[in-house]
Amino acid sequence: MRGLVIKNTGSWYLVKTDGGEAVECKIKGNFRLKGIRSTSPVAVGDYVHIIRNAEGTAFISEIEDRKNYLVRKASNLSKQSHILAANLDCALLLVTINYPETSTVFIDRFLASAEAYRIPAALLFNKIDVYHADERRYMEALIHLYTTVGYPCLKISARTGEGEGAVRALLAGKVTLLSGHSGVGKSTLINLLLPHQATKTGEISLYHNKGMHTTTFSEMYALPDGGYLIDTPGIKGFGTFDMEVEEVGHYFPEIFKASTHCRYGNCTHRNEPDCAVRCAVEEHLISLSRYTSYLNMLEDKEEGKYRSSH
Repeated sequence: MRGLVIKNTGSWYLVKTDGGEAVECKIKGNFRLKGIRSTSPVAVGDYVHIIRNAEGTAFISEIEDRKNYLVRKASNLSKQSHILAANLDCALLLVTINYPETSTVFIDRFLASAEAYRIPAALLFNKIDVYHADERRYMEALIHLYTTVGYPCLKISARTGEGEGAVRALLAGKVTLLSGHSGVGKSTLINLLLPHQATKTGEISLYHNKGMHTTTFSEMYALPDGGYLIDTPGIKGFGTFDMEVEEVGHYFPEIFKASTHCRYGNCTHRNEPDCAVRCAVEEHLISLSRYTSYLNMLEDKEEGKYRSSH
């Protein structure tokens, strides 16, 4: 029997069969995926085959090949990854200018991860009803920056519903992963798009200006206009996973494009002579914030190598 994994609780999976039945499944004992060191071999969005035994317990026996998947480092300190979701048409990052603030470094890490796993990405700026004039100006500057790089940007107030129509149009017919820090309004957005789901919303912790985690595992919701929205746990950081130092620049489209004019093919765009990327930053053709994020990710990789050799 074939089905789609729509929920992962860590110990069991909810599979929606091709016949429309929801079946709770476990994994067969020694089930491991080839080549992916993951905290869990099955992800929301996977198409799987299940078998039932005589007692009526259902087991996942096979995972079909994935179109793509998105990972982040597991929260434990092992070298394992945590697969957020599989078979995605879009990775959507919910961004807030404040309450809590989403940094450009976090945005860029998310976008680079999506590029690395070949998943189209978009940004959705939430809480537009609460920003003062300076915050709105900063938001418009970010929207201009990311639109210029090539990422679709939308604005919404998940609380009031302003901008809802454009978001529904973006999501229609697609499997979309929704991500973002805790407190940016993912649950409020899901409640707006799917009022019957009644997802828990968490109060923002005023003391830290950060959200409290309300989602602990990924879950997939069917959208009224077709497609699915995958809610993921609030993410604190996106590590550069499975990237070599010389590859990091490939996942910043504007840096990759400029790098073809560098003198050296393996230029890391830091202090090599005749670096076209540094020149483009100086001429404001590449934004300083994006270049800073790139350097930040390079440091990440080199520290990782340093730690792992001890």
